[in-house]
Amino acid sequence: MLEIRYVWEFPVRLSHWLNVVSITALSLTGFYIGHPFFSAGEGTWIMGWMRFLHFAFAYLFTISVLIRALWFLMGNSYASWRMFFPWANRKGRANALKFFRYYTFTGKQIPYEVGHNALACLAYALVFTLYFVQIAGGFALYGQFAPGGLWDTLFGWLLVWPGAQYLRLGHHFIMWLLIGFVINHIYSAWLMDVKETNGTISSMFSGSKYIDPEEL
Repeated sequence: MLEIRYVWEFPVRLSHWLNVVSITALSLTGFYIGHPFFSAGEGTWIMGWMRFLHFAFAYLFTISVLIRALWFLMGNSYASWRMFFPWANRKGRANALKFFRYYTFTGKQIPYEVGHNALACLAYALVFTLYFVQIAGGFALYGQFAPGGLWDTLFGWLLVWPGAQYLRLGHHFIMWLLIGFVINHIYSAWLMDVKETNGTISSMFSGSKYIDPEEL
């Protein structure tokens, strides 16, 4: 018999949807900043708004990531930092391998998971690392315009090494990595929703999943 289990707490869902909004806005405005498609005269005011929106959503994204980082320490077992280490035990390694084989069409069996599966946890560990790198690099570039300010003080050393130009290239490259992750994330969420029939997608709105205790 299925039971309704509260899996994703409100701070996890809040951070998730803030990330959706901010990453979308940052990607669109960042792409325009790097490749403006108006001439200097008619596009000056557009560039100003794009930069303003980019900085505003950068703050929102930073707040969202900090909320999620805090919930790594305060959240339930499905949100804990421990989920990032599935390779720490034999079952976690075996489940990660089964999911890898399933995603690469070399295996048909998938373990039953309530929270994130073991392979997804490895991907999220990388994604959150990219988040922090993106935030540090972005605010280092932002801090150039206020020498001696907060962001210049915290991250200005990145302008010395690896340097401003490499920061810009890295910032742009990570944007495309995150866009690629988002595409895969949407596909994987839809796939698991269909295969596991436990409300994977709706759970990011309600927080609850339909769980079969006999499968655990």
